[in-house]
Amino acid sequence: METNSAWIIIHRMRTPLLVIILTFSISILGLTLIPGQDDQGNPYYMTFFDAFYFVSYMATTIGFGEAPYTFTYPQRLWVSFCIYLTVIGWFYGIGNIVALIQDKKLARELGIARFRSKVRKLSEPFIIVLGYNNVTKEIIQRLSLEGIRTVVVDKDEEKIEEIELENFIPEVPAISADTTKPQTLKLAGIHQKNCQAVVVLFEDDIKNAKIALMCKLLNKKINIIVKSTTKENTEHLRNIGIRHIENPFKIISDRLYFEITAPYIWLLEVWVFGHILKIRKKEFLPKGKYIICGAGRMGRALAEGLERAGIEYVFIDIKSSEYKKMKQSAIYGDAEDIKTLLNAGIKEAACIIAATKDDMINLTILSTAKKLNPNIYTIARENSVEDLSIFKSARIDKVYILEKILADYTYNFIAKPLTNRFIKLIHKKDNRWAMGLVGKLSATIGKNPLLFEITLTPKEAYALANALKEGIEINLEVLRRSRANYKQHNKILFLLYHDEEETILLPPDSLKVKYGASLLVACDEEAKEDFEYVINNYYELHYVLYGEEATVGIWKKCKLLG
Repeated sequence: METNSAWIIIHRMRTPLLVIILTFSISILGLTLIPGQDDQGNPYYMTFFDAFYFVSYMATTIGFGEAPYTFTYPQRLWVSFCIYLTVIGWFYGIGNIVALIQDKKLARELGIARFRSKVRKLSEPFIIVLGYNNVTKEIIQRLSLEGIRTVVVDKDEEKIEEIELENFIPEVPAISADTTKPQTLKLAGIHQKNCQAVVVLFEDDIKNAKIALMCKLLNKKINIIVKSTTKENTEHLRNIGIRHIENPFKIISDRLYFEITAPYIWLLEVWVFGHILKIRKKEFLPKGKYIICGAGRMGRALAEGLERAGIEYVFIDIKSSEYKKMKQSAIYGDAEDIKTLLNAGIKEAACIIAATKDDMINLTILSTAKKLNPNIYTIARENSVEDLSIFKSARIDKVYILEKILADYTYNFIAKPLTNRFIKLIHKKDNRWAMGLVGKLSATIGKNPLLFEITLTPKEAYALANALKEGIEINLEVLRRSRANYKQHNKILFLLYHDEEETILLPPDSLKVKYGASLLVACDEEAKEDFEYVINNYYELHYVLYGEEATVGIWKKCKLLG
């Protein structure tokens, strides 16, 4: 890319440079051939250096004066001619320089060169994010807080300018380019060893599949996080070896199913994403007939969830684009609309779900339904996080925010892989098991436990990792001990243990941890602080292990005796 920039400059400036060189050459040659006089009145011919020196400051209008001696009239006549000649040459050259600076092609090539340089200089692990929108913006912000670098590619130049105005810390290298071309992915650093993953979350499933296949061919080892909203496309992606496929409609369908049949599994899942560890009264879904407004991808996914749960439902097939075109409005609720709801059984229905692509239509559907059946339970699809305040003020019982769900799951896969595993594992359990875990968490920690994960390496658990390396056996019960009194336990539970050999959900206290293993931990603030002190400080770890204070230099001896 640097070569392209240089070539454009050379190509565009070739003629102006030749003109300037030619005017300088003619002027210098004339001054060396025209005789002058020295201060003694003797004939004198200027040297090439003197002529070049004079023409340089004459042509640039600096004007030091005649040198090395006062000019004769023939010399002055030649200089007068040269003044106009060189000024024309300079004006032509300067005009071309200004045009070159404004040249979009050169600016584009220089931008590519800067982007390429920034990507090459990334020494830490980074993620390539294709496309910049509300979802990827939230993902980038959350990854930045975790210290994970991102590189963004989007075809829209305005979105790239928006990234620059966001002023992300650390900086997010970004470029406007066609994301479907392999050279774009190479430019973004897909071949670099520290490139961990590519995020592909476009609305077009076919485009996502094409890019995912291209990424797989360019780098077989890289993680690819891709959005797919149809079974056929998902199957195709699995066949080409894509492991992490995100379907927000399938996620919502599963949540609906668990909320009806196993609410405590649903609670554990949403708790992972920030929900309080308690099911509020309005969050219990009613049993009875459901009405789904909108038979698109989300409507069909919700129907699958209801069928699995054994719930009766009926469709009202509303396509938002056709509805707005036909009615010349995005507001639902005229006489014809009311008749449609009444025919669907709105009076006796237990719940209505507005699942169209248009947020305004969804809001007005539920508003109309409430007038016809004040006791009906309302669920809305919200397509964008930008309209969140409007949905809150509408007092809808439950809102599924597609963009937030997609951002949450993508972020977890990249930054919190154990949390991602935890969700998959609890989906295989029953409601009774989940209720027991919720009860245990509430009794041990409280209604709002913190959740974090840690890998037992020197970077994250300095003292503990080094002790394990030395062969000291340490079980999970030791890591629950208080550094104030080793006979007491902190408010802490280990939800998941993972190493190269096994993954254990709710591991027992007797489990001996291994170097490099990962833990998913639930606790309160005080217990987290205690836990982090213990795993990172030799003296604190020694105390919870042996019940005695370590003195300076005693650690190695204790390891040998332990």
